[in-house]
Order: sequence, then structure tokens, then C-alpha cells
Amino acid sequence: MSVNAPTAGYRSAFRVREFRPVFAAHLASVLGLVIAEISLTVLVYRLTGSPLMSALTFALGFLPYLLGGTLLAGVADRYPARRVLVACDLVCAGCAALMVLPATPVAGLLVLRCAMAFVAPLFQGTRNASLADILGDGDRFVLGRSLLRMVAQSAQLIGFGLGGLLLVAVPPRGALALTAGTFLGSALLLRLGTANRPARAAGGPRSGPLAGLRAVFGDRRLRALTLMCWLPPVFVVAPEALMAPYVHDIGAGTATLGLLMCALPVGTIAGELWAGSALGPAARSRLVVPLAAVSLLPLLAYALRPAAAPLAAVLLLAGLAHAYTIGLDRWWVDAVPEELRGRAMTLLSTGLMTLQGAGMALAGLAAELVPVHLVVVGAAVLGTLCVLVLLGELRATGARRDDPRDGHGDGHRDDRPDGQRRGPKGETGLNAK
Repeated sequence: MSVNAPTAGYRSAFRVREFRPVFAAHLASVLGLVIAEISLTVLVYRLTGSPLMSALTFALGFLPYLLGGTLLAGVADRYPARRVLVACDLVCAGCAALMVLPATPVAGLLVLRCAMAFVAPLFQGTRNASLADILGDGDRFVLGRSLLRMVAQSAQLIGFGLGGLLLVAVPPRGALALTAGTFLGSALLLRLGTANRPARAAGGPRSGPLAGLRAVFGDRRLRALTLMCWLPPVFVVAPEALMAPYVHDIGAGTATLGLLMCALPVGTIAGELWAGSALGPAARSRLVVPLAAVSLLPLLAYALRPAAAPLAAVLLLAGLAHAYTIGLDRWWVDAVPEELRGRAMTLLSTGLMTLQGAGMALAGLAAELVPVHLVVVGAAVLGTLCVLVLLGELRATGARRDDPRDGHGDGHRDDRPDGQRRGPKGETGLNAK
């Protein structure tokens, strides 16, 4: 489909029969994981009486991400996607089932939680890469990715509330049994609802765990696009990380805290929904540069120490600006060679999760030294400078059409449909008209 063709919106993805079970499986596994996080945290606290152990249980959902994504990235391309996805779901279902057993000690619960987090980036990278096989490399692919991303964001808003209500009715181990069931359901949907395609790089030479990272960062344009996906979220998490102390500083209560924590993700979901439903591929591409450049600027309003109501509007606006991510997704997948797609997707999700965690920690550290509202203002300024530098790098690489790494050599494919090939005006890049 040409980049200038009108879009059918998200319905175009659901018209693909194979995408529907993938979407349902994603919904089931995300809800199961959210329920597992809150249930396991409560269970460990009840067994130990230690707030530290309870917090550590939650943190273990993030810590193994970097290790798993780095060591397992090559698996995404070396084995058939359906086999990898089903195996990851079965590992998570098995871990949740073992958590249900009363004989499992606290140390065992923590190890099992680490195992679930260890395979998570492999599952995400493989699933995202397989979407291109299911939906094609065109507009349906980025819309499918957007749908899955919105499901994950919505699950964080709704899932913890549902998990809390669930724990009123059933004990934590009973809720963990439900988690095991959701992962088994996801595995069944993927096994029966998706085609068994061959691996992308099954016959290629084996490479070390860092080979994918070197391949991604060895290409100038792909490196800039990857950093563009990674770095803005590092700064945008500062308000969420510091929301509790900020709300305390302005004299608001816990109910206000909950509402403000929802504002940014609600804006993000609404922005993506608008871009995916109302705009065509060419329009989304044109919006990447202006929206990315200003996406962090609403956070400068923290300099005025706004009250709860105007702050909610500021966070909602900052979330809406992230509608640029759909167009950025398109640029990124165009730059990734097909045989590298699985490991590149795995590394992308690994870096995103790891750097967001680092951003939260750095925001908290900075807030020990300077007032909370100034930390957010500083994050907005530094983040905007980083975005502008990366956009300049993308413009430079997009303009160099004779660069052999720009889709015409160095292992990169150029099999996009005619309407999607990079022409002299850079239709899929920064100079889109």
C-alpha cells in the first residue's frame, strides 16, 4: 500500500484473521502478568511481613529484563516464531503454577518471578517481529504494534484495579492460578491461531549475544532511530516517578495521586488512537518531527508548580504528543533488515524497559538534591535537547540517498512496495511531503 493511500485505521489489522488470536493472546498474557505482579507482591508481604521483600518482588519484574533481552535476542530469529512464543508462554504458565504450590518458599517465588521476567523481552521481540509476517510490512504492521502497545498501557491502568478487587475474593495463590491459566490460554491461541513459519536466520552462522546490538548500532540511521525510541521515555517518566512527593508538596491526597498517575498514559493512548484512526501513513510520517520536538515541552509547566487540575491537563497534553510514535515505528521497521528483525525488536523492548527504569531511578536521585518540580523541568529541557539532536541526525542520514546502508546495501532489504521506496524527497523519512 502506498504511503499516500488513505488508511482504513485499526480495523484493517483486525481484518487479518491471524492477527485476531495474536491480539487476544496478548490481552490474556498482559492481564495475567499484571495480576501476577500484584498477587505475588501481596503474597510475599504476607509470608515475610517485610515491606522491603514486597518491594523487591515488584522490582524483580524489571531487573532480569536487560540480561534476558541481551542473552536471548538471537533466539528470536534462529527458531520459528510460533515455537518461541508458545515456549515462552508455557515457561510463564509453569512458573505461575509453581507459585501456587504452598510448599514453594519465598526464595523460590522470587526465582520464579525472575524466570518470567527473563523470557519477557524474547517473547515481546519475537511477537513484534512476527507481526510483519502476519500483517505485512506496510501500514497494518505499525497499526498492529500500536494496538498491542495500547493494550499494555490500558492493562496497567485497569489491571491493578481489577487485581485488587480479585484479591478481595480469592487468596493470592488463587489469583496466581488464574495467571497460569491466562498464559496457557495465550499459548493455545498462538499455537492454533497462527501459521508455522520458518525461522528468519535458521541457516545463518551462529553469533554471540551482543551481535544483534552491534548490528543495530553499527548502522548510523538505525542507531539514531533506536535511540529516538529509547531516550524520550527516559525523561517522560520523571513526572510519574516523582508524582507521590509532588502531590504531597502541593497538599493533595491519595485520590488525587491516583488520578494524576492516570493522566499521562490516558493521553498517550488517546494520541495513538487518534493518529492510527484518523490519519494516513503519510500524515503520521509528517507529524513525527514536530510532535517529537515538542513532546516534552508541556512538562515545563512544572516550573509554575501547578495544582492538581492544571497538572492533569499538562500531563494529558504531554501524552497526546506521543502520537508521533506510530510514524516513528514505521521509520524504524523500514531501516531494519528482515533477517535481523527478531533480535532487533527484542533489543528495542529490552532497552526501552531498562532505560525507563534507569530514568525513574535518576529522577528519584535528583529529587534528593533539588525540588521535585525542578527535576521535572530539568528532565523536559534535557530530553528536548536530546530529541533535537537525534532528529538532526535522522535528517542527515535520511538525506544521504547514496549511503549504501540506506536500504540499498550492507544487508538491508529494499523490497518495499513502489509507493514506499525512498525517493529523492525521502517519502518515508524526515523530508516526507
